[in-house]
Amino acid sequence: MKFLIAPDSFKESMTASVAAHTIARGIKACLPEAITLELPLADGGEGTMDVLVNALEGCKQQYQVTGPLFEPVKASVGLIQDNTAIIEIAEAAGLHLVPVSQRNPEQTTTFGVGELIQRMLDQNIRRFLVALGGSATNDGGLGLLVALGAKIYDKSGQALSPIGQSLGLVANLDLSALDPRLKQCSFMVACDVTNPLIGSDGASAVFGPQKGATPEQVILLDQGMSHWAKQLNRFYGSSGNSIETLPRGGAAGGLGAVFHTVFKASLKPGIDQVLKSVHFDRLCQDADWVITGEGAIDGQSLAGKTPVGVARRAKHFGVPVVALAGKLGKGYQGVYNEGVDTILCITPEGQPLEQALEQAEQHLYDSTIQVVRQLMV
Repeated sequence: MKFLIAPDSFKESMTASVAAHTIARGIKACLPEAITLELPLADGGEGTMDVLVNALEGCKQQYQVTGPLFEPVKASVGLIQDNTAIIEIAEAAGLHLVPVSQRNPEQTTTFGVGELIQRMLDQNIRRFLVALGGSATNDGGLGLLVALGAKIYDKSGQALSPIGQSLGLVANLDLSALDPRLKQCSFMVACDVTNPLIGSDGASAVFGPQKGATPEQVILLDQGMSHWAKQLNRFYGSSGNSIETLPRGGAAGGLGAVFHTVFKASLKPGIDQVLKSVHFDRLCQDADWVITGEGAIDGQSLAGKTPVGVARRAKHFGVPVVALAGKLGKGYQGVYNEGVDTILCITPEGQPLEQALEQAEQHLYDSTIQVVRQLMV
């Protein structure tokens, strides 16, 4: 029997590689003769760079850049064939870089993401694949633009700090000093969500609380993002509504909209790009079972998260899919309509989050054994 093991990371507890290996151990504990093919995945969020670098036999380079709290951090860039750089924005602006007690998307910046692009421009790189996901930011890309040479001012002509709190104060955007090499570049952006820039489904409302925003801050950030969309419209001549409602424009606190508007980037589902790069279809065709999973499965998973992307592809080949999750949230039942046959929450009911994260690897191993035994009945 052949198992294709294709999980994403389990946030704050296991990388995708560790998760895949743990599932494989669980399968082997029940079926020593089973064939297990480990295929760690990502969907545009954290881990995308590592998955693609490994799949495409690339390499990584590390730089010191400005972190989300304006502190120095070490961030890696992936380099693959065709002189292409993979920028994973979580490397320079990730939520994991901000202590829980300091999480506040009004004060965080994507400045370091722009610095990473600058480093690549200095190496004569002109092709970029940018993975949006896992950010601590809601600055609408202000930090990114300022790092690349843009200037932002309030109505009195004072330079603004490139943070989320400044979005509603932008009165002038000076792009005259934007790095001219950017005109020679092409950007393809991999997103793990489909949310627009503003509104009840927008960047601030949906992801702001995860990044530390209070209900009052969510309202202010959304108002600021709406103002920022109007400024982008003013400078780029597009319909304001098209920027505000652009699918995936709200990814990474508005970076999706800026990459699309300023750099003419295409915004694509990250999981589709990853599955193509790792030759998922070829590997799936003769599998008996696919086992996938990630930290949480809920209604947001339908927007293109790894388990759903995997299930949709496996469905083409009639291969049954098991999804394992650290948490099952509101709307998780929707994934059954996308090709998932069995879902199992690996976390014991009522276990505190901190303990669940510490024991996640053991829980994943035990749950895999449980699933495989059920499959054999």
